[in-house]
Amino acid sequence: MASDKNITILYVDDEDINLFLFKANFQSKFNIITSLSATKALEELENHHDEIIVVISDMRMPVMNGIEFIEKAKEKYNNIFYYILTGFDYNEEIENALKTNLIQKFFTKPFNVEEIEKAIFEAVKKLK
Repeated sequence: MASDKNITILYVDDEDINLFLFKANFQSKFNIITSLSATKALEELENHHDEIIVVISDMRMPVMNGIEFIEKAKEKYNNIFYYILTGFDYNEEIENALKTNLIQKFFTKPFNVEEIEKAIFEAVKKLK
C-alpha cells in the first residue's frame, strides 16, 4: 500500500512492546505518535489534535480503558477517527461503541497490518 507521512496516527497502549511493534510496522508509512497511557494520550491530543487523523487505542489499560479514553477524547475532538485494538474478546462495551459510532472499528491483537492500513486510508478518504 501507499505511504503518506502527512497522515498522523496516535496509538495508545500501556505496554512498551506494543508501542514498539506498532511503530515498527507503521512508521515507514505514517507519522506515528505513541502514548503509554490514556492520560498522556489526552495530552498528545491537546498538543497535536490539528494533525491527528486516526486514534487507535488498546482496550484494557489501567486508570481508563480504551472506550473511556475515546469517550473523553471525542468530547473535544470529534473530527478524529477512533479505533480499538484489543487482545481480548469482542464484548458488549465494544459492541455499544460500534453501534453508537464512538469507534469506527475494532482490531484484534496480534494486529493485521493490512487491515489497519486499509482502515486508515478509508478514514482519510472520508475527510476529502
